[in-house]
Amino acid sequence: MRDKIIKLKKDLDAIILAHNYQRAEVLDIADYVGDSFYLSQIAKKCKNKTIVFAGVHFMAESAKILSPEKEILLPVLDALCPLSDMVNIETLKEFKEKYSDYTFVCYINTSADVKALCNVVVTSSNAEKIISRIENDKIVFLPDKNLGEHIKNKFPNKKFIIWDGFCPTHQRIQVKHIISLKEKINNLVVLAHPECNSEVREVADFLGSTKEIIDFANKTDYKNYLIATEDGVIHTLKQNNPNKNFYVPGTTATCINMKKTTLEDIYNSLLYKKHSITVDEEISNLALKSLMKMIELAG
Repeated sequence: MRDKIIKLKKDLDAIILAHNYQRAEVLDIADYVGDSFYLSQIAKKCKNKTIVFAGVHFMAESAKILSPEKEILLPVLDALCPLSDMVNIETLKEFKEKYSDYTFVCYINTSADVKALCNVVVTSSNAEKIISRIENDKIVFLPDKNLGEHIKNKFPNKKFIIWDGFCPTHQRIQVKHIISLKEKINNLVVLAHPECNSEVREVADFLGSTKEIIDFANKTDYKNYLIATEDGVIHTLKQNNPNKNFYVPGTTATCINMKKTTLEDIYNSLLYKKHSITVDEEISNLALKSLMKMIELAG
């Protein structure tokens, strides 16, 4: 299957992008691996006109918004993001009317419809910088309450309204499992994603995005790391650091949706052009403004 994919990819002049949380065999076949915004930037910059995005729906959608002239294929159409689905559009419109003097900041883990209604998009790695550059002291942050609270604590002089959403995968990570492992393993360094709850964030030695967690483990000389984020990153970490040990807290934090994509799905997506992502032009144009505002403020 790997050989078939490589041949078909070359024949079609296509490129495969895979999010860090994908299955190991999908990560190994990808041309680029990274977080959703990095991959969307690759999609925009690359010369290939056909892009297979091994991720979840909002990621392929963001890539399409940034590169409307390219064909963005999502191998599994029902690979969705529960966090993204926690924003009801009608409720958001009511919020916009009620808090019309607020700046609406949405996490990149949102649909095109949500991005279109917001002022600026952020990622977990650039949210702090972007909010520091927003002149308005009134912020509505959505949809992740854990990331929102983490950012809110950085800006005591700003007023935040935080949406009550969460990532189920990160929410499953519990501080008791981290403490238990720290008692058993000497000099265990805890690396956590800010989508984790406050108790987990408080015991973390380092808080950062998926890329920042990987970079930290790559660049530091510790022996033992506990990774408090989706378990897909472990494959990349072990490849890059064969002499280091990586642990997960309690039950492995696995995103079922991220793991839906198989090599066969990627092959079929290329062969039959499944499933080509489309975004309504008006929605796309509005969402693009929010994404471009992120690029402007993060620069």
